[in-house]
Amino acid sequence: MNSISINVGKLEWRDALGYPPGASEKVLSIGSDMAPRTILLKIPPGWSMDSHSHSHTELHYVLEGEYECQGETYSSGAFRIIPKEVAHGPFATKTGATILIVWCVLKE
Repeated sequence: MNSISINVGKLEWRDALGYPPGASEKVLSIGSDMAPRTILLKIPPGWSMDSHSHSHTELHYVLEGEYECQGETYSSGAFRIIPKEVAHGPFATKTGATILIVWCVLKE
């Protein structure tokens, strides 16, 4: 199998499906046996989202800005692992943020 490369700068930001209005995304991988679902998520200042959970583990790496979740602030450089089926949120941001998000299955 050959490697796959994506020039993220050439991808357009699109409305982020499954997120409240204002969020936009660049889909890096739709999710398959080869690679987990991976997106860049951009959230604008003043954006918020209710608490929720997933059937897969969710990884967050904050590239720019910051967001708040359950009384904690996660700023540029923060990395989070949110186990599957664990409620997380609500989310809010005063400044806006860009987050790399990966949904995957981690071995227990």
